Amino acid sequence: MDEAHRIAEALIFASAAPVAPSVIEERLPVGVDVRAILLDLKAEYASRGVHLLEIDGHWAFRTAADLSFAISSGEPVRKLSKAALEVLSIIAYHQPVTRAEIEDIRGVQTSKGTLDVLMEAGWVRFRGRRRTPGRPVTFGTTREFLDHFSLEDIRDLPGIEELKGAGMLSGRIPPGFQIPEPLGIDDVPEDEDPITALDLEELGLLAPKGEEPE
Repeated sequence: MDEAHRIAEALIFASAAPVAPSVIEERLPVGVDVRAILLDLKAEYASRGVHLLEIDGHWAFRTAADLSFAISSGEPVRKLSKAALEVLSIIAYHQPVTRAEIEDIRGVQTSKGTLDVLMEAGWVRFRGRRRTPGRPVTFGTTREFLDHFSLEDIRDLPGIEELKGAGMLSGRIPPGFQIPEPLGIDDVPEDEDPITALDLEELGLLAPKGEEPE
């Protein structure tokens, strides 16, 4: 293993969060093919107890899935309510999606507390504002969501056949039923503006400058 590979390995190992290739590139000689190095390392770790994973274009070392039982801390796993699971699933598959659209899909109102739980977990975030009357806020998933559920990209979410095989789609499925393909976590559709700190302050979701949130 040459110096460039060792540097990339060390940078990823030392980081608690997935590392962007640009961060690694800054610390390597000019002209080095960073992606080739990362793919080399991924192949080298493929048979080890830790794997090098690409998560939304960022890279991280994670325990091999088949060894998770051996390092369980015994601490309780975060459990979500049925409502929170429903909302998280809708956001994951339909993002960017507004609260009104979530409620339309579920057929019931969605409490602020449910969304707060998902945002506190770091799995859901404000994405943008629709260019429609009222300019509603849209929600989407985060890189932490992908990392927690071992997904490289949001488009790796299971499709209809996979969900059927896992027993998660049962009963009679309506003709023509389709699972939408979500936008990437950083993609911005034509009818949406990226959300800003000013937007959040205007909506009462961020304390004005100089004030502490209650």
